[in-house]
Amino acid sequence: MKPSSLRAALAAAALTLLAAPVLAEDAPVVPGFVEETAEAGIDSVYSGEWEFMVGGGAATFDCNDDGYPDMLLAGGAGPARFYRNAGTMGGPLRFVVERSGLELDGVAGAYPLDVDSDGITDLVLLRVGENVAMRGRGECRFERANEAWGFDGGDAWSTAFAATWERGEQWPTFAVGNYIDRTQDAFPWGSCTDNWLHRPAAGDERRRFAAPVALKPSYCSLSMLFTDWGRVGTPALRVSNDREYYKGGQEQLWRLEPGLSPTLYRADDGWKPLRIWGMGIAGADLDADGYPEYFLTSMADNKLQSLVKPASTEAAARPTYADVAFARGVTAHRPYTGGEIKPSTAWHAQFEDVNNDGRMDLFVAKGNVSEMPDFAMKDPNNLLIQESDGRFREVGEEAGVASFRTSRGAALADFNLDGLLDLVVVNRGDKAQLWRNASRDAGRFVAVKLRQDGPNRDAAGAWIEVRRGKAVSRREITVGGGHAGGQSGWIHFGLGQSETAELRVLWPGGEEGMWQPVDADGFYIVERGRPPTPWKPR
Repeated sequence: MKPSSLRAALAAAALTLLAAPVLAEDAPVVPGFVEETAEAGIDSVYSGEWEFMVGGGAATFDCNDDGYPDMLLAGGAGPARFYRNAGTMGGPLRFVVERSGLELDGVAGAYPLDVDSDGITDLVLLRVGENVAMRGRGECRFERANEAWGFDGGDAWSTAFAATWERGEQWPTFAVGNYIDRTQDAFPWGSCTDNWLHRPAAGDERRRFAAPVALKPSYCSLSMLFTDWGRVGTPALRVSNDREYYKGGQEQLWRLEPGLSPTLYRADDGWKPLRIWGMGIAGADLDADGYPEYFLTSMADNKLQSLVKPASTEAAARPTYADVAFARGVTAHRPYTGGEIKPSTAWHAQFEDVNNDGRMDLFVAKGNVSEMPDFAMKDPNNLLIQESDGRFREVGEEAGVASFRTSRGAALADFNLDGLLDLVVVNRGDKAQLWRNASRDAGRFVAVKLRQDGPNRDAAGAWIEVRRGKAVSRREITVGGGHAGGQSGWIHFGLGQSETAELRVLWPGGEEGMWQPVDADGFYIVERGRPPTPWKPR
């Protein structure tokens, strides 16, 4: 489908959806979470001094092919902690600490992906010091792969990561975001270090990385995301930067065309300068127009960016965004409970449907940087549920996740495969926390995994669409974003009360799959060129 035709179809679908009547039964169910940290065996702590004031990521992934998400929690100055999922379907959350090879110290974040496309999940560990690519060997065992893959881990303070497969490549491209020069602890302002782009080595049949290229200028990035913002089939690299330390910087969007050097989008391209304490990125198509909105976390200055649409469906989209955070009710700029009135500090953000009503909700991890007196010390995490009019409402306290610990990274994942998304949060200087989603009266769901032969086995860059009547939900498959941690595995869609739905995949490279029927409350493997296959745990 041509881009202009795609835009026309998406615009028509958006108008149809937004014009639908608001019904009483559309009122969202407030989810209910039960903390099971101790019972589940979680005791990880993200520790360390100023080099670990940022980071603290959570990575979720299935490393033994049983369908249940396992997880790695960053340890900071201490070793990272791997937890194998030992739960059962619909049961209480249970994890077992096991040696996996991932237990390095200095780990600030972790991102899972299948680098070598062998069907086994690998991880990239972001560290204060050398970053390490860890190759999965199966059964949750990992080994260092820097030398085998030609990955130069450097010796910096790495805080952000994203990955994509460029068109025609057999090997992924990594972007690594670096923070301040950690040797300048007495006066770190203005000491932002270069971000790195690791592209595949040209003509190398062994499939490995070329030497990294510096992305100049770099402005102390804390989150990165490869995303097809304009639905043109080629992802660009969004970079969120911390204005506390840069001089003359701003948020960035890099154009990345195969075989060409990366270039920045600038004002004459439509990119507007924006300066925030950028800490995390979350993307989702909230208004059903086919283009992702982006939530950017900051210190009292969170943004929800929505693309300013082209005047004509024949016109090319420009990366011009309007901030709709206030209009949509997601400014989340002050604590909503606990008595504090000072501004909040936001870190990890993630859009997911936590009550299965078919509308994306938003979780935001909160916590003071390091006893900064101008910002709230009691700063509870946000859980904002989306209502039928597109606005969001804070329910963190009512839902049971209003922790006052100093949070950093987090992940929403269905740890017990009951169709409800659970929550893990990494805290600085305190134990991580784990909540089971025990919501009553939640809607139905469908969960999807993508598979394709050859490189990019998990189809990063694809879009999954799920249709219920006239309503269409879309998810872009990405590697990166959030704050210092990512997820791989099941892609979750709430279905409301629908008993069936239709599903299709827009695969990397532009191939459109056919609409295929799926039943509610099921897990499906979708292989390229084949209909969805129901999956059940062994």
